[in-house]
Amino acid sequence: MISAYTGTQVREAEQPLLAAGLGDVLMQRAAHGLANAVITELRARGRRLYGSRVVVLAGKGNNGGDGLYAGAFLAARGMRTTAVLTGGAAHPAALAAFRRAGGRAEKLTEGAQDGLAAEAARADVVIDAILGTGATGGLRGDAAGLVEAVSRELAGADRGGFVVACDLPSGVEADTGNAAGPVLRADLTVTFGAAKAGLLADPGADYAGRVAVVPIGIEEHLPGPALRRLEPTDLGRILPHPARRAHKYSRGVLGIVAGSTQYPGAAVLACRGALAAGVGMVRYLGPPAVADLVRQACPEVVCSDRTVADNRVQAWLVGSGMGPGDHEQLARAADAIASGLPVVADAGALPALPSRLDPHVVLTPHAGELAALLTRLEGRDDARFGDRDAVEAATLDAARKAAALTGATVLLKGPATLVATPEGTVFSQADGTPWLATAGSGDVLAGVIGALLAQAGPGVGLSRSLGISGGGRWAALAALGASLHGLAGTAASDARSGGPVTAGAIADAIPQTWGKVSMLSNSGASKRNSHSQPLR
Repeated sequence: MISAYTGTQVREAEQPLLAAGLGDVLMQRAAHGLANAVITELRARGRRLYGSRVVVLAGKGNNGGDGLYAGAFLAARGMRTTAVLTGGAAHPAALAAFRRAGGRAEKLTEGAQDGLAAEAARADVVIDAILGTGATGGLRGDAAGLVEAVSRELAGADRGGFVVACDLPSGVEADTGNAAGPVLRADLTVTFGAAKAGLLADPGADYAGRVAVVPIGIEEHLPGPALRRLEPTDLGRILPHPARRAHKYSRGVLGIVAGSTQYPGAAVLACRGALAAGVGMVRYLGPPAVADLVRQACPEVVCSDRTVADNRVQAWLVGSGMGPGDHEQLARAADAIASGLPVVADAGALPALPSRLDPHVVLTPHAGELAALLTRLEGRDDARFGDRDAVEAATLDAARKAAALTGATVLLKGPATLVATPEGTVFSQADGTPWLATAGSGDVLAGVIGALLAQAGPGVGLSRSLGISGGGRWAALAALGASLHGLAGTAASDARSGGPVTAGAIADAIPQTWGKVSMLSNSGASKRNSHSQPLR
């Protein structure tokens, strides 16, 4: 599992080493890791080291010092290095080391901006080391103008080079991923000590590219993470598996209240997602015409038009494909939420939710739906997140706020899907492909999560496997569902040579994806339990 931290947490973890006089040691470790990451990337791209051109955009603080020291290491390997001092001044010791190694330093002025931007665009590597974890408010003045100019030059160039962010892209907030002002989009972010939460949430993740973590010796001083990301080996450890004497009822029964005469396919896709994710039985409640369609597509599903109270299930999924005029379905959804059982509340159920819920209710909005929910709860005059754009500009803040206001677990769908709880546990999953943005994909996801909730039972072993208990377990199960869904979508696209997929194809790929992550976990356990000699 990847653990990510706020900038404040990382800076506090550095304090014991700074107090011991090891500040320069930390900087040297960070810079060495950054330089090695640049070398590795150059080699992976088939580029030679000697003679390669490196431009360091260096701020006047410690982040700029990290970049300058890294530039000195690269200059010592025979690379042609230029530093653009965006604040006029620079970290004195790092700048001296950079110049001793043969680097050339240029102060940024308004008149020199275009020429320096063009030089950066022609370089093999651009290192963005302007702002670090303590910065807020984004780039300003000449530095902002330079980054805008470099971005334009890179967009218009036949790019052979790449951009590496030092700790995080300048202008991205370490705690939230919010981005202010212009941000230079990185191909690779080399971050120090631990991943920063803002690198795993949009829009920060849009600018970060791949993220590599360089240990610098502060790791033992870090507290509990601000954000977590499940990796494939984690999934296999928490996926439910039937016992030898299992039967369809012990494997979990999911009730689904979804679909309408206008959107009957949503019910079908939700049922397909649930069946693919291993639930023992699905009971569908809805209009007879929709039930007939469900029976044709999924003969395993038990359909009826009776009440929620008439059906014994372990969890409910409500809302997919429903609108404000579907009064009978909305009444069933309200009854399911009031049942005290775990519930996935999707799409059409969101506008009809009570004002206060519990963590075992998992809301699954996209950005537009979350904006509408927050506007309803806060009042339009006070709503910070009044529309889709506002949510997408601050996804982590929005998900946390929705969880705090509703008391529910909130899964905000997106390129980096976030799952937040009222108590502060947050997961971020980014396992999918842009092809997942297709009609019905969210219905399949809701079915997958509903199936996992139905199979979890009160004794789900997340505390032992992941160190997560309390309300956080519902978030972990929702994150598990989001990851399975994303991996299945990627697998379905890969089977089409990276081409588009349909929601049905995502559902079809879930069982095989499930099997693969289970094998990964078993393989990892075998390696951990083996007694082979270490590599030398």
